[in-house]
Amino acid sequence: MIRSNAKKARPSVPFRTVLFSMAVLWATYFVLITLRSFVIEYDGVNPIDYAMQFDMMWRRAVVTFVAIGLTVALWGLLRLFDTRALWVRVLAAIILALPVAVAIGKANHLAFQDIQKAAEQKYAEKNGINLRRDESGNLLVEVPVTRVDPANPDQDGTIVDSESVIIVPAQTNADMWRAVLDIALGRYFLLLAWASLYFALLAGYQARAAERREQEFRSAAKAAELRSLRYQVNPHFLFNTLNSLSALVMTGKAERAERMIQTMSRFYRHSLADEPTSDVALKDEFDLQQLYLDIEAVRFPERLVCNFDLPDDLKEARVPGMILQPLVENSVKYAVSAVKEVITITVKAREEFDRLVITVSDDGPGVPEGASHGFGIGLANVRDRLEARFGPDIVLTSAPFDGGYSTEMRIPLTQNG
Repeated sequence: MIRSNAKKARPSVPFRTVLFSMAVLWATYFVLITLRSFVIEYDGVNPIDYAMQFDMMWRRAVVTFVAIGLTVALWGLLRLFDTRALWVRVLAAIILALPVAVAIGKANHLAFQDIQKAAEQKYAEKNGINLRRDESGNLLVEVPVTRVDPANPDQDGTIVDSESVIIVPAQTNADMWRAVLDIALGRYFLLLAWASLYFALLAGYQARAAERREQEFRSAAKAAELRSLRYQVNPHFLFNTLNSLSALVMTGKAERAERMIQTMSRFYRHSLADEPTSDVALKDEFDLQQLYLDIEAVRFPERLVCNFDLPDDLKEARVPGMILQPLVENSVKYAVSAVKEVITITVKAREEFDRLVITVSDDGPGVPEGASHGFGIGLANVRDRLEARFGPDIVLTSAPFDGGYSTEMRIPLTQNG
């Protein structure tokens, strides 16, 4: 399931983020070009022609929106290379950005070509000259011509005519494309800058996706470890109880054997009801151990005494399921069954500095010599399960004391799962 989810979760930059980056880039460009236009027109003497500036501004805005749309098209092509090597993505951006830049340059040329006449007229008025275009599209300037009057050759001369001089030849198709390419060159580098930003965003999202996948795999491994450790408890307990049941049957204690079978049924119904990797309420864990000791009490009706101490405010505290089972089993095995006298097993919980402290103790002889192997397996299972669930933030101590043996665990106190 994790493999399937990881395969479907292809790391990509959300369209909203992509569109926002494009809008910011081209809006910044629009503002800078507009400010530049005002700065160039202002000469400190003549007032700024705001009507023309507004006319240029809305045309510039149209080109900006066209540029955003074309950049979206560029993104649609670049995202086809999202999973390729970085050098492939860079090469794709260099190649694909060029026709997009030319398209933006052409849009800019179309948007501003008819404003050229107004700009020429304003320039003519500002400089006191007469500009016009002929039928071929050549830009002409009318200049006064001083001619000598043949009828009065002795005079200095008089202004009798004006002459049109071509100052800008009509634009050819090649000239138009040169202008478009000149504009496109600046837009090309803007597109490459945006592509670099997109690659940086993509790298960030891919890194976060990799972190999420790693976390999913870690969680899966952790769940598998918890499940494995939990399943280690059940066969061990079943082996012990079946041995006890066999002993009762062989000794002819059918009534006690039947009572043990019924209690075992309740115990397994209770213990198998929860997901092996999930936590359970502490009151349920205490009830489960009560059932287990009820089973053992059938074997040792005269020697086993149980004492459970669970404050009301800790009943909903969360612990791994069957976490106390190996500890209670050790007390039965190495205390109750090892002696012929009455043994009291105490299971107690308390809160201490925002931590849950659970103690399993007995007043038996402790761990007899040569029993450390089986005893240590139970403790190791508990420690491994606690560390898999809570990390290193746990304390597990087990040692004899004057009058018995005690195992204590300290774990983070969690009241709601």
